[in-house]
Amino acid sequence: MAAPKKSAVDLAKFIDKGLHVKLGGGREVRGTLKGYDALLNIVLDEAEEYLRDPEDSTKMSDNTRKLGLVVLRGTTVMTISPTSGVEQIANPFTSQAQE
Repeated sequence: MAAPKKSAVDLAKFIDKGLHVKLGGGREVRGTLKGYDALLNIVLDEAEEYLRDPEDSTKMSDNTRKLGLVVLRGTTVMTISPTSGVEQIANPFTSQAQE
């Protein structure tokens, strides 16, 4: 029998902490990580979905929709980032483009 599949991402250190997840199709969700598996299926509690701007569907608005407890299918997960402990840095490529 084959060995169990091991995940490339170790999310154990983020259990009961906030995550921001971008999904295929442009949806974005944030919530508290409650569980995950080797296929990157993710369980988030107190989840909120960021809604798109009705004027321009390519932009996200500040409006959110409460979802509660959700399971995000691993095949749709594009990016995962913590909601705390990160800081925004200046884009080093913007100054080169302006010159």
